[in-house]
Amino acid sequence: MWSAFTPAEIEALMLSLQVAVVAVGAALPPAVAVAFLLARGRFPGRALVDSLVHLPLVLPPVVMGYLLLISFGTRAPLGAWLLENFGIRFAFSWAGAALAAAIITFPFQVRSIRLSIEAIDPGLSQAAETLGAGPLDRFVNITLPLALPGILAGAITAFAASLGEFGAIITFVSNIPGETRTLPLAIYTAIQTPGGETAAARLAALSIALAVTGLVLAEVAAQRVRRLSGR
Repeated sequence: MWSAFTPAEIEALMLSLQVAVVAVGAALPPAVAVAFLLARGRFPGRALVDSLVHLPLVLPPVVMGYLLLISFGTRAPLGAWLLENFGIRFAFSWAGAALAAAIITFPFQVRSIRLSIEAIDPGLSQAAETLGAGPLDRFVNITLPLALPGILAGAITAFAASLGEFGAIITFVSNIPGETRTLPLAIYTAIQTPGGETAAARLAALSIALAVTGLVLAEVAAQRVRRLSGR
């Protein structure tokens, strides 16, 4: 199978997988926290927070990439401070690609987890509270296990979406072979190269297969967890 792909194409695939894993892993804990806050919290400005969380879904990815560039670029105040004090550089690096993918796919995780938490009967937590369980205890032993289908579905969906992210990544970290050229950027490069139609079609087919696999796995994982939890 892999003999059909060139070393550069396999490198782009491996980089895409690396970016997606880091993006989902870094965004998952705050996604759980934000989802719980929006599902159970009642506070002033809740609608504004909800809007900001879902903003990446409605803004063009190129705009998100530009905002990241002026925030985390090496000449931007925050980007320059991170580089000078911690040696962390996001612009034009694979870490920046992971950051862009994490922000773009963050709403997918929050929405899935939030819906799962909202489906939990609040009476379970209230009953545990009357038995002396504290907030952290109720969250860890009741909310998280019951919200696991949504957590898994959100993480896998975000992973699949991260594999396909293009606009924010190319705007923020450019298209550098071996460093930021993920699978979608490799397809774009092949399209722009004379005679690259075959390579573009091959990589596009691989992207479609990965996306479909991710969505199927998300549904299968959610169903299995529901069966195990008796829901």
